[in-house]
Amino acid sequence: MELRVIYDDKHRAYWNMGFDESLLVHLSEIGPTLRVYGWNPPAVSIGYFQSMEEEVNVSRAKELGVDLVRRITGGGAVYHKYEITYSIILPNLKGRILDSYHLLDTGIINALKSLGLEAKQAGINDVVVNGKKISGNAQTRKYGGLLQHGTLLIEVHPEEMFDILRVSDEKIRDKAISSVKQRVTSLREQGVDVDFEELKKYVVQGFKEALNARLYEDTLDKKIYDYAHKLEVEKYATTEWNFKR
Repeated sequence: MELRVIYDDKHRAYWNMGFDESLLVHLSEIGPTLRVYGWNPPAVSIGYFQSMEEEVNVSRAKELGVDLVRRITGGGAVYHKYEITYSIILPNLKGRILDSYHLLDTGIINALKSLGLEAKQAGINDVVVNGKKISGNAQTRKYGGLLQHGTLLIEVHPEEMFDILRVSDEKIRDKAISSVKQRVTSLREQGVDVDFEELKKYVVQGFKEALNARLYEDTLDKKIYDYAHKLEVEKYATTEWNFKR
């Protein structure tokens, strides 16, 4: 497989989601593509089927300057700050969705192995190290292709996360923070000190191995960026999209 790689920067949530969708829409022209990126400012993304008001303390997020966006993939609410995010766009893979998760999650597992950590898939779409979740992944199939994106945690700060994600009362909030500390880990917690730029290379190499791919970098046609900007402004930055039920 020939796999286009985009080593991207940290962007606003609306652009990140618009660019990912534009890549998927233009799959037949650009071919299989892997993008690694971050978020600036920090953001919360919710799954396609979730309610923003139910998942997020919207007023607190606004106070803190945290972007709020709805994904086209399923899954739960994610706080994006201390992590690297990848998106991979491919023609639809044959077989079960579970099999495609297994194949693509191997990209993250390989990256972690190169960093000296033993990781494995857990459940449908998580990757764990020492029994704790370090990566969550979500997928959609549309426009004749497959988009999977996911995160790899560099650090984890549950108090900060639950200052923004909605928890009904103080006791439950304390339990939620305690639960995250027990169930979720990060590269830093596992003794791996790697910066954002360096981590991109590990993730890309992990997917190269998982897909037995030949990597290349190439410029994209302006229309890909133009359509991403259209989606950013007319879809992902709108109240209608982000707050629909």
